[in-house]
Amino acid sequence: MCGIAGAVGWIDESVLGSVALMTKALAHRGPDDSGQWRSPGALPGRGAAFGHRRLSIVDLSPLGHQPMVDRDTGSVIAFNGEVYNFVDLRRRLIAKGLTFVSKTDTEVVLKAYGAWGPNFVSELRGMFAIAIWNPRERHTLLIRDRLGIKPLYVAAADSTSNGTTTLFASEVRALLETGRVARKVDPVGLATYLWNGFVIGPGTIIRGVSLLPAGCAQVIDEEGRIEASRRYWSIPIETQPRPHARERLESALVEAIELRLVADVPLGVFLSGGIDSTAVAAVASRVGGDSIKTFNVSFDEARYDESSHARAVSEMLGTEHQELRLSESHFRGQLDDALRSLDQPTFDAVNTYFISRAVREAGLTVALAGTGGDEVFGGYSSFVDLPRARPLAYVAGRVPGFLRNPLARTVVRARTGRPGIVPPQTRWGKLEDLLATRGDLASLYQVSYALFTRELLERLGAQLDTVDHGVPPRRFEELRALVDHHHVLPALSGLELSMFLGERLLRDTDTASMAVALEVRVPLIDHVALEIAAELDPLTRYGQLGRKQVLRSLVGPKVPPAFFDRPKSGFELPLDIWIRAGLQGQIDLVFADKSTIDRLGLNSRAVRDLWAAYQGGAPGLYWSRVWAIYVLLEWARQNDVSI
Repeated sequence: MCGIAGAVGWIDESVLGSVALMTKALAHRGPDDSGQWRSPGALPGRGAAFGHRRLSIVDLSPLGHQPMVDRDTGSVIAFNGEVYNFVDLRRRLIAKGLTFVSKTDTEVVLKAYGAWGPNFVSELRGMFAIAIWNPRERHTLLIRDRLGIKPLYVAAADSTSNGTTTLFASEVRALLETGRVARKVDPVGLATYLWNGFVIGPGTIIRGVSLLPAGCAQVIDEEGRIEASRRYWSIPIETQPRPHARERLESALVEAIELRLVADVPLGVFLSGGIDSTAVAAVASRVGGDSIKTFNVSFDEARYDESSHARAVSEMLGTEHQELRLSESHFRGQLDDALRSLDQPTFDAVNTYFISRAVREAGLTVALAGTGGDEVFGGYSSFVDLPRARPLAYVAGRVPGFLRNPLARTVVRARTGRPGIVPPQTRWGKLEDLLATRGDLASLYQVSYALFTRELLERLGAQLDTVDHGVPPRRFEELRALVDHHHVLPALSGLELSMFLGERLLRDTDTASMAVALEVRVPLIDHVALEIAAELDPLTRYGQLGRKQVLRSLVGPKVPPAFFDRPKSGFELPLDIWIRAGLQGQIDLVFADKSTIDRLGLNSRAVRDLWAAYQGGAPGLYWSRVWAIYVLLEWARQNDVSI
């Protein structure tokens, strides 16, 4: 697990300096080693330059130094991630006559490219962002893993009289450090943030910086020209049923967890006590040999504290458990560090930052998480609510707007009371927007998850004409194409995996965990398991919604099935309580900072009204709404960006 950076096209001393700056900016991702490389030949000239920061996980020796050169082909790699089936791939490559110097997965990836060409990526099982310089073709190949667990950002070409240079890096902020990328907010990225609470790719919050889509490869030639990305994998929705899919899926998940236990450094499991993390911990404790370390965060606020469940699971499984207490004062003391860890603004990553920091300080370098179980097996309320709402939206959507909208507003008032300065922003509050979707599933999904109504988004200053339901228009059409003509439950899984997981959870986890040099592995979204899950009929895959029966089967007999029969609760900080208490003064100052609000093109009056309504206890106005604006304003101030 590491950080990578590079430049392709015109390379001179100034460009090498930019690569050095990016590499230094990624030091938190890889504190164990660093390296730089440039293509041989005259300097200045056309070619490539790579930078790398290493977090040593497998083969801790200097033989794992990067950028790494293949002595046989001359190809060079800068690699971020883990390939879990590297031992098997190494064996196959040795059978072809190839020899290895190290025991790293990096060298296996490099040799696999030399042996099998660009399609080698189909052999990789893991999470990765890869840059490979091909000296024969004189181009750089960029590849991102199937689900987008590891990020890879590309900056628009920087043209000079000598030629064109294109930059890439593991983080947006590394690109900003070069001074070659203007600190200007992208209006599309900003609109997606205000709608969702996080930025939707393939753009970013910064103008001219794009995110290589998950499951895609891209070539940058020696002139610095970027080819269109090529998709090599898509999220499977429904495929042809095959015999024994349930049994094969359970075997694939066990194998996925077992593969992710391979490390030459201390390793543990995030354990909330819910089904997903318990399934991972249970399998890990069965196949891992030595006692597995598990970790949980506890709170003084009883409503948010799940530590007793995690403790009970640990005792049943026999893990070596550690409870990490997070008080309000501790949170306030580390909040500035948590906000500085954000690569792009997001309203949810601080959760992961605090548990990652605590686990890293406890001496671990790798942690397994139960991320993805809800998306794959129907654990969210969206799997119940949206299929119910869809027929209503379909029928009501056929009613003319001048009749439908007043009726929707009447229903909302009947349920929530007379609207105040800021009307309710819950799903009931968004009834008018929900009915306007006419039952289109992708639109319904996006409206249901929106932080704000369209009316309030426009008041805040979001340029809604630049997006389609909070998503860049082209990306939204891809979402529709992904889920159209499928059964509603697998289609919702596809949306959850692509949007909530791919655009939010995975990116937040990468940013927050790598800020403290912790590698987080997510076995429940192993691509082999996902492909088998798509072969299951909906009844077998989802069963009684919320129970996630496939994962319960992995837990085994040590934990009674009835243990999970309680209301679902995710890992959530008591921010609603803390915002109204010790954080109130700090947030007051940020919401009163008119200059920062104006620099983002937002309406300062609407922002202040939102904060005042929340403080006043307005109905249907959750903490996440004001927190999202607070994080955006703080991120913009810290990174000196403007519209």
